[in-house]
Amino acid sequence: MSEREWPETGELAVCTVREVKDFVAFVTLDEYNDSEGLIPISEIATGWIKYIRDHIREGQKVVCKVLHVDTSRGHIDLSLKDVNEHQRREKIREWKNESKARKWIGFAAESSGESAEVIESALYQKYGDLYTVFEEIVISDETVLDGTGLSKNAVEAMLKVAHENVKVPRVTVAGNLIMTSTKPDGINIIRRALRSAEPKIPGVDIELTYLGAPAYRIKVTAPDYKKAEKALEKAAGAAIGVIERTGGEGRLVKKPKSGKAA
Repeated sequence: MSEREWPETGELAVCTVREVKDFVAFVTLDEYNDSEGLIPISEIATGWIKYIRDHIREGQKVVCKVLHVDTSRGHIDLSLKDVNEHQRREKIREWKNESKARKWIGFAAESSGESAEVIESALYQKYGDLYTVFEEIVISDETVLDGTGLSKNAVEAMLKVAHENVKVPRVTVAGNLIMTSTKPDGINIIRRALRSAEPKIPGVDIELTYLGAPAYRIKVTAPDYKKAEKALEKAAGAAIGVIERTGGEGRLVKKPKSGKAA
């Protein structure tokens, strides 16, 4: 969903096919108040098309590229063939997420007494979309709504709805910390190193396990691999830094990715 009344040339739009004729398909743009657009047969698929209905049918949900917008005449020209499968999947995912977010905003509006339109407008103005705000509330911290101008009741309702509805995917990465110290108080040094390997990172869980000297397993669970890998490097680097500053040795041996965690 967008605050804009018309799509922009070049953007992708989720459409519902309303009518298919011999040389054109008429669609409505789901994100723009069901404005009507058309797809000429030359933009349906690559190559020669014998029967247009072999490629598109009434009631189908499609993702199109906006070719031209004439706001004065209310015309929107679209292309189906210019959208690849990856773009289609990503756009549908984004559209579904925004639809969920609008439903959640409705819940927040109902319980807070604030209008859904006011909440949507505030989130669009600060963040540009709706769904990622709910994710950030759960993953990062609840101050993401600061500066939106929303009332206290609306903010509290949004926080409650986010924690009740958003299920953030989690992935796990792990590695072994190999640490040695020849100092007389080497055990205490290693303990200090391990304590430093548990930095507080929003949305990230770090777990340390003793495997048997000199190895310690470090497991990081986070919303995505990029954040998990970064946290693993940060935690391991902190521990290794403590060891090396006292004359010892440390290194990280990474393990293969273990995939999504519950």
